[in-house]
Amino acid sequence: MTIEILVPHLPESVVDATVVVWHKQQGERVEKGENLIDLETDKVVLEVPALESGILSEIVKKEGAIVEASEVLALLEPISATVQQESVEEKVTLDVEVELGGEVALSPAVRRLINEHHLNPHDIKGTGKQDRIIKADVLTFLEQQKEKEASVDKIIITTPTESRILREEEKVVAPSVVDDGLRPEQRVPMTRLRAKVAERLLQAQQNAAMLTTFNEVNMDAVMSLRKQYQGRFQDKHDIKLGFMSFFVKASIEALKKFPAINASIDENDILYHGYYDIGIAVTSPRGLVVPVVKDADQLDFAGIEKSINGFGLKARGGTLSYDDLKGGTFTITNGGIFGSMLSTPILNPPQCAILGMHGIKDRVVVEEGEMVIRPMMYLALSYDHRLVDGREAVQFLVMIKECLESPAHLLLNI
Repeated sequence: MTIEILVPHLPESVVDATVVVWHKQQGERVEKGENLIDLETDKVVLEVPALESGILSEIVKKEGAIVEASEVLALLEPISATVQQESVEEKVTLDVEVELGGEVALSPAVRRLINEHHLNPHDIKGTGKQDRIIKADVLTFLEQQKEKEASVDKIIITTPTESRILREEEKVVAPSVVDDGLRPEQRVPMTRLRAKVAERLLQAQQNAAMLTTFNEVNMDAVMSLRKQYQGRFQDKHDIKLGFMSFFVKASIEALKKFPAINASIDENDILYHGYYDIGIAVTSPRGLVVPVVKDADQLDFAGIEKSINGFGLKARGGTLSYDDLKGGTFTITNGGIFGSMLSTPILNPPQCAILGMHGIKDRVVVEEGEMVIRPMMYLALSYDHRLVDGREAVQFLVMIKECLESPAHLLLNI
């Protein structure tokens, strides 16, 4: 009985998905639970596993196709039915097969495969009884031919633009326009994620009264604390003590004092959130994603660091789920890891504020009338002026600065 491979239920607010890559080709054998295809939405990449072991008899939706939930992606012939059919065909064939004129004796199933792919049976090594060619021999031969073609035809073009998720065997399209071989151009479609990011960033600028306020923070106290306790912290919690946990904790303390910055606008209403789900902007091979640390106020430093580290591993491996990205009441982005000194982060709708961290640089500052060198970082808070007043935004950033320059605020909750 043929099994239909369907598009799984899509996450809430996701209408459709794009077929990114088939990991199995038509006619290949698959095992139960093996990933057949990657579907890309504007949030995550979904994997569609095989429901049963069998032969992928037909691919209905090719790579690049737009699909909706419950649409048929492919047809799968269960392995039990396939084996049973082959055994019957081979039994009948053994009774009637005769080699005439030097022709190779083939079962109906094998002959059908050879005719479909225009193969020469003399090129295929048989492993059946008396060196007869069986169906597995043909599938193995086809796979070997694909590997040879991929190794010969593979073209790799490195560009700074965001690339699609590709298999090793997949060909990359050559430049679409070439001028005397010196001015190559490449036209590639936007990934679903990049298109969604572009849409949301444009939406944030068009639909919000966005403003940014800046401040600077002396990171000496945090750096000294990390240096003093890094070894003991890592031994106990099996995770490094980073900067981000300090910023998450400081942000939560400031959000508690200024609840409007943890709120969002819903048409003519203001939604004040009584919880603190902190989004952490991270980069992935697909682009910028913002996984969310749920109920971050209930986590200690180690819990926050483990959550962020786990998100980073998932982002690089392309395994972030929709639940990892869902929600968020406030976002933190760290451009400093790329060398940024100062920037104006863009809001992550429907949130009304985002904190930007930047690089730590030794600079000369004045303390008690004397010039001293301190590790300084610029902070940037972008906010929606429709909901947050300038006074609140400035005081919010000042409170973060105070918490970081005197970490006792975070440890003693004062």
